Amino acid sequence: MKKPLKPIPEFANEAEERAFWESPENDSTEYVDWSKARLVSFPKLHPSTETISLRMPEDLLNTIRNHARRLDVPYQSLIKLWCAEKAAELTHISGNASRTTKPVRS
Repeated sequence: MKKPLKPIPEFANEAEERAFWESPENDSTEYVDWSKARLVSFPKLHPSTETISLRMPEDLLNTIRNHARRLDVPYQSLIKLWCAEKAAELTHISGNASRTTKPVRS
């Protein structure tokens, strides 16, 4: 027989709710019956973005713009793509570093 679920508490704000669910003392399985969960998709949901100012040498920016023109993509999109690829690579490297005995240097 299943143990009855605890009622989810009322939260004053999102930060309080986040702190509750992130706390190691709170196990979501005590509050939610995950066997009834369904996979959902939000196809029109876009990740939030933040505007930044990035200073770089003019010749570097021109090289990137020329490359973007050859690929027929906006140069800022190309910069975002390259940053995302590098971040994924670094994430993969750091994930493997914990499994190896030698430190990984880039």
